[in-house]
Amino acid sequence: MADMPATVIHTTFTKSISPGLDSLIIVASPRALLQPLGLLRLLQLCSTGMAFPLVLCMGAWMGPMGSWCVFSWCFSFAMTLIVLAVELTGLQSRLLLSWQEFPITCACYAVLFCLSSSIIYPITYVRFMSYDYTRKYAVCAIIFSCISCVAYATEVTWTHSRPGYITGYMASTTGMLKVFESFIACVIFLFLSKSQLYGKEPALVWCLVVYIICFILTMVVILLCLGKCTNILPIPFTTYLTGMTFMCVLLYITAIVIWPLYKFKEEFHGLPHRVMDSSCSYKSAHSVCVWDRQLTVTFLTGVNLMAYIADFMNSS
Repeated sequence: MADMPATVIHTTFTKSISPGLDSLIIVASPRALLQPLGLLRLLQLCSTGMAFPLVLCMGAWMGPMGSWCVFSWCFSFAMTLIVLAVELTGLQSRLLLSWQEFPITCACYAVLFCLSSSIIYPITYVRFMSYDYTRKYAVCAIIFSCISCVAYATEVTWTHSRPGYITGYMASTTGMLKVFESFIACVIFLFLSKSQLYGKEPALVWCLVVYIICFILTMVVILLCLGKCTNILPIPFTTYLTGMTFMCVLLYITAIVIWPLYKFKEEFHGLPHRVMDSSCSYKSAHSVCVWDRQLTVTFLTGVNLMAYIADFMNSS
């Protein structure tokens, strides 16, 4: 029997990656900073690194709202610095964290933190300042905050939409919704920092419990993904996601009914009009009056309910 000629078939696998997006991961050297993603992260580091020193050196951050803004800029700066340090030294494989999930999670949170600071700081603080050099420093901090917000949003967009690249859960739509939901809960906690807003009525305490439970359940998902621990759950991860989001939808529905009912209906000792709240009768920096806090919590509750509904529809 004659020998049959052998044919060797060479198969080549290619992967399309947007230019520069993976430069910091592939090249663990300072040259990576000259790539698009490296330059973008340097912009993030510089803009957030300029925002909080401008405010701190002038002492223009007193009160819970000012503290929130300073924390937001410091958090974003620290996370970007960690990402740069790890990727420049090539230590991703030695960490217990999932490096596929960590940078995009930090970028998503940084977008929201910088955006909230760019809105909250001028509304609750800067507009009450006198027109002197302190106000100029504060305005510069807002400008840098806006720049950092755009820079982080660009990274999130690049990571979410890069073609031909398999991204992790946190870069997916549902993953980003988890970040958004947990962040909105944090802002709700900020506006509920005064116990007088919920301490007098058991129904309002229930609303606070709803916010806490949903926040914890959402953070469990994020931490499991970051820690590569989704397999430790006694049920499949997708089942947990669907059940968790459905439970949060139900809980938030109760909150969106109870909170405004007790806060804005006179039958439940609420204040339907802002002028009825004596704490809103005078303008004061560093704080937000009670009625405005109640309205903000109502609005954010509705926003988070919509987010959980969208999350459930995407995960089910």
